[in-house]
Amino acid sequence: MFTKSMKTVTLAAMLIGGLMTTTATADGRPDANDDISWTLALELTEGQDKAFNALMAEMVAATKNESGAKSYKWHRSGSTVHINERYETNDDAGIHLGNFGENFAERFLAILNPTGLQVYGPAEGGVREGLAGFGAKFYDQVGGFER
Repeated sequence: MFTKSMKTVTLAAMLIGGLMTTTATADGRPDANDDISWTLALELTEGQDKAFNALMAEMVAATKNESGAKSYKWHRSGSTVHINERYETNDDAGIHLGNFGENFAERFLAILNPTGLQVYGPAEGGVREGLAGFGAKFYDQVGGFER
């Protein structure tokens, strides 16, 4: 069982270490949708509201500058935090995860404990490996549409 400090070091090393560089297409077809999204559930450490608010604002501003980030929303109820993220492609998700690892992972994991991660869409290569470090459950699209 990983301790919180072991998780912090392991996840930061994976994200910074370049696992987040991959070119992928959905189901191996160049015309398929490569859109990927996830919901990360976390518990905020007690007494970390000020650090949380500052880090969240910094992360939102940084992600807003990533061209492939389609949606990036934080939600909170008490100490429970959910982050809903959506990226145009696996490459875009990889860029985001690399930026997270390089700039935010250590501070993020010092105050937030991941409790669940649901990933929707074709997580490929380094994106799948990086998200698996958060205990991800992966879901492939089997129907539906987007307008």
